[in-house]
Amino acid sequence: QVQLVESGGGLVQAGGSLRLSCAASGRTLSNSVMGWFRQAPGKEREFVAAIAWRYAYADSIKGRFAISRDNAKNTVYLQMNSLKPEDTAVYFCAAGRQWATEVTAYSYWGQGTQVTVSS
Repeated sequence: QVQLVESGGGLVQAGGSLRLSCAASGRTLSNSVMGWFRQAPGKEREFVAAIAWRYAYADSIKGRFAISRDNAKNTVYLQMNSLKPEDTAVYFCAAGRQWATEVTAYSYWGQGTQVTVSS
Protein backbone atom coordinates (compact mmCIF):
# COMPACT_ATOMS: atom_id res chain seq x y z
CA GLN A 1 0.00 0.00 0.00
CA VAL A 2 1.23 3.46 -0.89
CA GLN A 3 0.27 6.61 0.97
CA LEU A 4 0.71 9.95 -0.75
CA VAL A 5 0.44 13.29 1.04
CA GLU A 6 0.46 16.57 -0.86
CA SER A 7 1.40 19.93 0.60
CA GLY A 8 2.31 23.40 -0.55
CA GLY A 9 -0.97 24.65 -1.92
CA GLY A 10 -2.40 28.04 -1.07
CA LEU A 11 -3.58 31.40 -2.34
CA VAL A 12 -1.32 33.32 -4.71
CA GLN A 13 -1.71 36.26 -7.04
CA ALA A 14 -1.54 35.82 -10.79
CA GLY A 15 2.07 35.70 -11.92
CA GLY A 16 3.21 34.20 -8.65
CA SER A 17 4.75 30.82 -7.86
CA LEU A 18 4.08 27.82 -5.66
CA ARG A 19 5.88 24.54 -5.12
CA LEU A 20 3.80 21.50 -4.36
CA SER A 21 5.29 18.48 -2.62
CA CYS A 22 4.10 14.89 -2.56
CA ALA A 23 5.60 12.71 0.16
CA ALA A 24 5.20 8.98 -0.22
CA SER A 25 5.33 6.13 2.25
CA GLY A 26 4.85 2.42 1.85
CA ARG A 27 6.80 2.05 -1.39
CA THR A 28 9.87 3.52 -3.00
CA LEU A 29 8.86 6.15 -5.55
CA SER A 30 11.90 5.47 -7.69
CA ASN A 31 10.11 2.40 -9.06
CA SER A 32 6.89 4.26 -9.82
CA VAL A 33 5.56 6.59 -12.44
CA MET A 34 4.52 9.72 -10.58
CA GLY A 35 1.93 12.15 -11.83
CA TRP A 36 0.28 15.41 -10.90
CA PHE A 37 -3.34 15.99 -11.82
CA ARG A 38 -5.79 18.77 -11.04
CA GLN A 39 -9.51 19.20 -10.78
CA ALA A 40 -11.33 22.51 -10.97
CA PRO A 41 -14.89 22.92 -9.69
CA GLY A 42 -17.37 21.39 -12.09
CA LYS A 43 -14.65 19.90 -14.29
CA GLU A 44 -13.10 16.50 -14.72
CA ARG A 45 -9.74 15.65 -13.22
CA GLU A 46 -7.03 16.38 -15.77
CA PHE A 47 -3.40 15.50 -16.32
CA VAL A 48 -0.77 18.10 -15.44
CA ALA A 49 2.64 16.39 -15.44
CA ALA A 50 4.33 13.01 -15.05
CA ILE A 51 7.83 11.78 -14.35
CA ALA A 52 9.60 8.43 -14.60
CA TRP A 53 12.54 7.89 -16.95
CA ARG A 54 10.97 10.69 -19.04
CA TYR A 55 8.79 13.73 -18.52
CA ALA A 56 5.40 14.77 -19.84
CA TYR A 57 3.47 17.99 -19.44
CA ALA A 58 0.01 19.16 -20.38
CA ASP A 59 0.07 21.81 -23.09
CA SER A 60 -1.71 24.28 -20.82
CA ILE A 61 1.17 24.40 -18.33
CA LYS A 62 4.17 23.64 -20.53
CA GLY A 63 6.98 26.10 -19.92
CA ARG A 64 5.50 27.27 -16.61
CA PHE A 65 5.45 24.13 -14.45
CA ALA A 66 8.23 21.65 -13.74
CA ILE A 67 8.00 18.21 -12.15
CA SER A 68 10.92 16.70 -10.27
CA ARG A 69 11.63 13.98 -7.78
CA ASP A 70 14.00 13.37 -4.90
CA ASN A 71 14.28 9.61 -4.53
CA ALA A 72 16.28 9.92 -1.32
CA LYS A 73 13.36 11.77 0.27
CA ASN A 74 10.72 9.71 -1.55
CA THR A 75 9.15 12.97 -2.62
CA VAL A 76 7.90 14.42 -5.89
CA TYR A 77 7.58 18.14 -6.53
CA LEU A 78 5.65 20.39 -8.87
CA GLN A 79 7.15 23.84 -9.28
CA MET A 80 4.50 26.19 -10.62
CA ASN A 81 5.54 29.57 -12.01
CA SER A 82 3.67 32.33 -13.81
CA LEU A 83 0.43 31.11 -12.29
CA LYS A 84 -2.85 32.11 -13.90
CA PRO A 85 -6.39 32.22 -12.47
CA GLU A 86 -7.27 29.26 -14.70
CA ASP A 87 -4.71 27.18 -12.77
CA THR A 88 -7.03 27.31 -9.76
CA ALA A 89 -7.89 23.73 -8.79
CA VAL A 90 -7.28 20.95 -6.32
CA TYR A 91 -3.98 19.35 -7.24
CA PHE A 92 -3.49 15.63 -6.73
CA CYS A 93 -0.39 13.49 -6.66
CA ALA A 94 -0.65 9.96 -8.02
CA ALA A 95 1.52 6.87 -8.39
CA GLY A 96 1.33 4.16 -11.01
CA ARG A 97 3.28 1.27 -12.49
CA GLN A 98 3.13 2.10 -16.19
CA TRP A 99 3.87 5.27 -18.11
CA ALA A 100 0.57 7.07 -18.77
CA THR A 101 -1.18 10.42 -18.63
CA GLU A 102 -4.67 9.06 -18.08
CA VAL A 103 -6.30 9.30 -14.67
CA THR A 104 -7.38 5.67 -14.79
CA ALA A 105 -3.80 4.41 -15.15
CA TYR A 106 -2.79 5.53 -11.66
CA SER A 107 -3.47 3.28 -8.68
CA TYR A 108 -2.64 5.47 -5.71
CA TRP A 109 -3.79 9.02 -5.00
CA GLY A 110 -3.20 11.67 -2.39
CA GLN A 111 -5.97 13.69 -0.79
CA GLY A 112 -5.22 16.80 -2.84
CA THR A 113 -4.11 20.32 -2.05
CA GLN A 114 -5.99 23.48 -3.04
CA VAL A 115 -4.31 26.03 -5.27
CA THR A 116 -6.13 29.32 -5.75
CA VAL A 117 -4.79 32.00 -8.09
CA SER A 118 -6.35 35.42 -7.79
CA SER A 119 -6.44 37.91 -10.65
